[in-house]
Amino acid sequence: MAPIKKIYPIALLALALVACHKNEKVEESEISDSKTPLHLLQPDYVTPYGMLSADSVKADMDRVFGFIDAATPAKMTDGKVNQGTYRLTSYEWGVMYDALLDAAKITGDTRYSDYVSDRIRFLATEANRYSGNLKEDGQMRQLKQPLSLDDAGAMSGAWMRAAMADSSLDIKPYIEQYWKVVEETPVYLADGTIARNRPHYNAVWLDDMFMALPSMATRSVYASDPKQLDDAAKIATGFIKRMWMPEKKIFRHGYVEGVWPEPAMAWGRANGWAILTLSQLLDYLPENHPRRAQLMEAFRNHAEGLAQLQGIDGFWHQLLDRPETYNETSATAIFAYAIAHGVNEGWLDPVVFGPVAQLAWEAVSSKINAKGEVEDVCVGTGMGFDPAYYAYRPVSVKAAHGYGPTIWAGAEMIRMLKTCYPYLNDSAIHYYKIDPEATMPIFSLDENGKAMEVLH
Repeated sequence: MAPIKKIYPIALLALALVACHKNEKVEESEISDSKTPLHLLQPDYVTPYGMLSADSVKADMDRVFGFIDAATPAKMTDGKVNQGTYRLTSYEWGVMYDALLDAAKITGDTRYSDYVSDRIRFLATEANRYSGNLKEDGQMRQLKQPLSLDDAGAMSGAWMRAAMADSSLDIKPYIEQYWKVVEETPVYLADGTIARNRPHYNAVWLDDMFMALPSMATRSVYASDPKQLDDAAKIATGFIKRMWMPEKKIFRHGYVEGVWPEPAMAWGRANGWAILTLSQLLDYLPENHPRRAQLMEAFRNHAEGLAQLQGIDGFWHQLLDRPETYNETSATAIFAYAIAHGVNEGWLDPVVFGPVAQLAWEAVSSKINAKGEVEDVCVGTGMGFDPAYYAYRPVSVKAAHGYGPTIWAGAEMIRMLKTCYPYLNDSAIHYYKIDPEATMPIFSLDENGKAMEVLH
């Protein structure tokens, strides 16, 4: 259970009643609303529910960080990059580098950014002197000969951000090599939307919003090339046109040009990549950019649709609109990040979305085990057009997709806890735009948004 920030006298009574109720058989006639405020009895929440502290969030982040730091050593073994548990050159670790850079800024903990510099410097140094067979070292191959957006997209953006954060990193040749792949390898539809020719010709994957567009936005700053940001925003609108399902306010995972009706599999993590991409583009787009309003509307509509589909224990399902599918942690972590980020940036109302983000974080936190592993993360997933394919995808703590989003979500939650004002109001979590300055449970507010003492 997350620590409670404030314990109110009336809440202590409720907690005492719960202890009595759980440990002894109590006749129903002994408890009544005339004797006891029954509405304050503590429910049997599955996911922790109550006031959340920044310290508890940071402790969870540190447990995950301690695990990934040990599980991904920066060393060579038998002439190859040490495989570790996770690949330092995978797109999932591009997400991790980005997440750690933001976490260092938000928390002030330089261990996070030091990890990024240490691993990237190690990879570049070893690549400079590597003369082995790239077929025998998959990580070195991804670095020295990236072939696709999966190899280069997330890594391109992360390495550019790392270079801007740490001028001592001598990695420009590798950044340019990654960037060349982002520029030259995608398949494009007639309007510029990125596609692939698998599993069908001119198939659009929602995942590719993330694989390409955030790196283009980062490139606009790194290389002082604003056209990249303009192009990224334009391509985003092509994805939205094809992939958005307005009746559900979520995205489809896959689209095939010329097929009718389009498939409608709303895979959770792909929707995560979409809202993460929109949030990152909005971070870069100036207020007067001609496409900002359209992308802001898409971000807000998506956040609204996601909030409506959040499960009662804080998770989102593997297929968002199929509650019979399992709770999936990586999508939940990405949504926790994006919604909290939206609140922190003023794009989303904290009154509505603060509790959504907090419940999502508590759900993710419940999946961080004692080792710091993130549980119930779906493994890598291709495009499917039937629910069984997604519903039965395996989960594993070895799936790298959950770790960066968990760090990212935790950092943004800490930021939200410091910029908003969460309180319990009649036992429910509420976020306030100004501090109610409550010393007791909030039952009434005055016209200035300050708590009023109410006698019971």
